[in-house]
Amino acid sequence: MRIFCFLLLLLFSFHAKAQDFSKLFSDCQVTGSTTVFDLKNNKWFFTNERDADSATLPASTFKIINLLIALETKSIRDESEVVKWRGQTDTVLYGYRPEIYHDMTVKEAFEVSAGWVFMELSDRIGRKAYARYLTLCGYGNGDLSKAGADFWNYGPFAISPKSQVAFLVKLQQGKLPFSKRNIDIVKRVMVTDSTASYAFRSKTGWTRVNGKDIGWWVGYVERNGNAYFFATRILKERAAINTQFAQCRKNITKEILRKLGMME
Repeated sequence: MRIFCFLLLLLFSFHAKAQDFSKLFSDCQVTGSTTVFDLKNNKWFFTNERDADSATLPASTFKIINLLIALETKSIRDESEVVKWRGQTDTVLYGYRPEIYHDMTVKEAFEVSAGWVFMELSDRIGRKAYARYLTLCGYGNGDLSKAGADFWNYGPFAISPKSQVAFLVKLQQGKLPFSKRNIDIVKRVMVTDSTASYAFRSKTGWTRVNGKDIGWWVGYVERNGNAYFFATRILKERAAINTQFAQCRKNITKEILRKLGMME
């Protein structure tokens, strides 16, 4: 009887936590999930395991592996290489973010998520190299059938949150088919926040499919000799512009990490 009551209490606690996490999504008026992996303790946590296994376009989170492939294929020398803007771009996108259309380093392009730079790199890399490295890394569904350079934002290429995390674990541990030099470069470029007690390495992503916004935040936080990996993906019908959509990706993730005791 005592064991039964203990198990019941654990079950109740889990559901209470799950409801709390669900509220984080509903407060942002989005659906989706957060997937977390505790490396040291080899433990997974899902706010919605079914969603964590569902694959969608990776959007700009693809820039992580894109940068690795660009370095490994010598399409660029390093993150300081400057990519020249050709002076041509989509009018709608130019009106949306005109400040990103100028010559810039690959590092800056990663930080400000300048898609045109990585489309230039995509032309240099070529589909054959993409197919090879994506297969070797087990990244995505392998469907590169969309014409054009931007297959990670539009088309049938897709990856699940759980697979995003599995890829990041291999990156952090250096278990990908890339040189140590190139992995170290990407890790440095991925640093988005750091203090004396922790470091975040991450990348956001945002695309639109069939009238629905898809937003990502993936990465990991290193703290107290451990690494906590995360992939948050949120979705919202594009009936009206949600000014909080971009920030919600990070707010939801950080609150879940705090509640799980993985960050302060």
